[in-house]
Amino acid sequence: MAEKNVSKVNKASKSKTSNKKKKGVFSRIISFFRACIGECKKISWPTWQQTTKNFGIVLLVIIVCGLIIFGVDRGLYALLDLVMELANT
Repeated sequence: MAEKNVSKVNKASKSKTSNKKKKGVFSRIISFFRACIGECKKISWPTWQQTTKNFGIVLLVIIVCGLIIFGVDRGLYALLDLVMELANT
């Protein structure tokens, strides 16, 4: 009995959706861009001070990481030179 009621509900919901007219491609594109504009208005943009502070932090981290990688590279190169000298003797 419950299965019959479920199937009736499914048929009724299918007939309701088929009666509605589908949106066209261009109207969907327009509604997408309207939603994007609405979301952009909700964004809380950082102040100039916050932006420059964050830029400084990022720049400092990049420089420190670069120096660490440079040091490791030079160290490994020196170690390789030692190994090559020992192999040649």
